[in-house]
Amino acid sequence: MLEAIESGVMKVFTDIAWGQWLSSAFLLVLGLFLGSMAARSVSGFMAQRSSRHHTVMVRRLVFYVIVVVFSIAALREAGFSLDVVLGAAGILTVAIGFASQTSASNMISGLFLLVEKPFEIGDFIEVDATLGEVIGIDMLSVKLRTPDNLYVRIPNETLIKTRVVNRSRFPIRRLDLTVGIAYAEDVERVEALLLALAEKDPCCLEEPKPFTLVTSFGPSSVDLQFSFWVPRDKVLEGRSGMMVAVKKALDREGIEIPFPHTSVYAGSHSEPFRVQLLGPEQITEKDLLDVDKDS
Repeated sequence: MLEAIESGVMKVFTDIAWGQWLSSAFLLVLGLFLGSMAARSVSGFMAQRSSRHHTVMVRRLVFYVIVVVFSIAALREAGFSLDVVLGAAGILTVAIGFASQTSASNMISGLFLLVEKPFEIGDFIEVDATLGEVIGIDMLSVKLRTPDNLYVRIPNETLIKTRVVNRSRFPIRRLDLTVGIAYAEDVERVEALLLALAEKDPCCLEEPKPFTLVTSFGPSSVDLQFSFWVPRDKVLEGRSGMMVAVKKALDREGIEIPFPHTSVYAGSHSEPFRVQLLGPEQITEKDLLDVDKDS
């Protein structure tokens, strides 16, 4: 019995075409190696001639094309009929297409993003109130890193259907600050003071020129819009620094920044009463009697 099993196992191992399988494995490994080398070469060639987005996409395309070609050659070397392999691949592709319509939609959306190129790797974009730096653009999704270092994956289909704001597309940004001053203050004086702050701030650009506008007469203040331009990499620094400078300048010049006051009134049963501080020499006997009656 044992001899029959051993002879059967030996026959199986003898019938295997080891040369063909070794050749197939060699072709597969060679394809992976050549694909990696070609992808790196293409990436280095396109690094200074194209955007990071296109460089990444072309690098992946070159890698996958070479790997697929060598994989087909490896299957053919192993003895598989190419017609059967292609037929099975076609049937599998149709089945996968019906089963994953969402993925197919994301892939098509990814092609539209590749052609339209609304953003690139390294840009800061805002999608559905999510702000982050683009760290990856794939065929199915886009990866973001938020300012608080969170990883966010957004499907390509969502990017096609939603409003996308690219905050770093252009080299400069305009910042708008709302400044409220009291009605008794001189508006022209405050405007001159704000423009002087923009001239002194190193983050503000001389061109385009900063400007001020009176936007509205609020319930307790005259509202001004103070607008100035900064480089896109100094947005946070420019906004925070300018707000601190405006507050210090208004305080130094004695310009009032009004703010709303809140009073509590619960109806006629809680009418306000008069409070007055009296010195010892001002207290009369009548006042003492009134205090005794209230207590």
